[in-house]
Amino acid sequence: MRYETIVYETLEPGIGMLTLNRPNTYNAVSQRMMEELEHCWSERENDVDTRVILLRGSGDKGFCAGLDMKEAMQIQEHMNSHQFYHAQCRMGRLMLKMRQVPQVIVCMVHGAAAGIGFSFALSSDVRIIAMDARFSAAYINIGFGGADMACSYFLPRMIGAGRAYEFMLTGNFMSAKEAMDLGFASRMVERDDLMNAALELARTMNGKNPAGLHLTKEAININMDIGGLEQALGVENRNQALIYSELFKKTD
Repeated sequence: MRYETIVYETLEPGIGMLTLNRPNTYNAVSQRMMEELEHCWSERENDVDTRVILLRGSGDKGFCAGLDMKEAMQIQEHMNSHQFYHAQCRMGRLMLKMRQVPQVIVCMVHGAAAGIGFSFALSSDVRIIAMDARFSAAYINIGFGGADMACSYFLPRMIGAGRAYEFMLTGNFMSAKEAMDLGFASRMVERDDLMNAALELARTMNGKNPAGLHLTKEAININMDIGGLEQALGVENRNQALIYSELFKKTD
């Protein structure tokens, strides 16, 4: 598939970079971008050569302003409830894809990450942010519910239910400082240092055992949904045994 609204490239062995590339629209997600992201993440599922993917938005304006609302409103005018539900599920599956790909996703955020842009940041594994980054569950600001596109799943788990309620019910922006204080982001740097900071982290991860990296991501994802310590330990024990078998080529 020839990409028009995103760019995917290999920066160096083991490290890829996905760029949302509609800078004149704050990288708003159009129908075309949706299709290209679906294709790109599907390709990554079987990409055994890439261990870490950097995700960023192009241009100076910001990471991603959300859906392309002008296009979305035109399309929605001709949708019935069933068609809207199908489109809604399709957007949600993008977040699921991001959690299912074996690569670690490091999201680099400058400026605004709103709506589905916020969900892209939430669905990534690590967030490195510029000092001007800000985040909004903006769905409620356009008349829909504030719990949308995996926001109600990820945000309470990351920052606690109390503040998550506030952000989802108001659509107010979370500042870069708040994102750091609440544990949503792992590093905050000057905008000009964003790429270097993300690449440094990606190189550290890229130097680890590929199976260990993948299975650690898998275990974290599974254990976010598991009901208790016993199940969590079961997943961890299984993964460590798999890695041991790979490292030392042990078989029964």
